[in-house]
This record gives sequence, structure tokens and C-alpha cells, in this order.
Amino acid sequence: MAELKTHKTDADVDLFLESAEDERKRDDAREVRRLMSDITGDTGSMWGSSIVGFGERSYHYANGREASWFAVGFSPRKRELTLYIMDGFERRGALLERLGKHRTGKSCLYIKRLTDVDLAVLRELIEASVSTVR
Repeated sequence: MAELKTHKTDADVDLFLESAEDERKRDDAREVRRLMSDITGDTGSMWGSSIVGFGERSYHYANGREASWFAVGFSPRKRELTLYIMDGFERRGALLERLGKHRTGKSCLYIKRLTDVDLAVLRELIEASVSTVR
């Protein structure tokens, strides 16, 4: 199995967030950082060149391999804000229905702007995921 390409780095999270392309995206990124930091008790670290991760946990693959990964994270991508909800969404249907405008991938929640979603519901979603992966 190939080695993970994304690792925790010493890069400056604030500098990375300030490099987001526009003020709205920077504001949204700062707000998500505050939210995830409040939930995890971690200020966040850079993982690779474009992900801010919070908390650290061991991830065990079915083949017995182990890797270090974050509990929850996000990236202010060009097209939309990507939140990494590590336990996925299989058990989160009711929360997703109340969240607002979004789309999902396997463990990614995509949001164009924070004003499109209910922040209290987003908090619940992140708290539930962090509780499960810890």
C-alpha cells in the first residue's frame, strides 16, 4: 500500500488562512477554525499544504497498517469550503437535512459559504463526528 502523502507540518495556519483568495472565504475559514478549535480544544495544525487539522488520532487500516491523521479538519478551497468529517455521514442524515445548502462526499462536506448553513447544526455535526473518532 502506498504511503500517505499528507502529513502534519509546522507551517503557519494563520498565514495559510490569510492566503485565501477573497475576504469572505478568509472570514469563513477563520470562523470554521474557531468552531473546530472550540470543539476539539486544539488550535489546529497544517496537514500538507492546504488542510487545517484538529486533534490527532491513529487510523487503522483493514490490512493492519496504522497512520496518524486529524480528528476533524477543513480547507478553504477555491470553489468551496471543504470540511473533513472523518466518520462520514451514514448516521448523520437528520443533521444534514437541517444543515442548509451543502453537498457531501465520502467524508467531505462542501459548503459554498457559511451563510448557507445553520452554524448550530454544523457544530452538532462536527461534535458528533469528533466524539465518534475519539
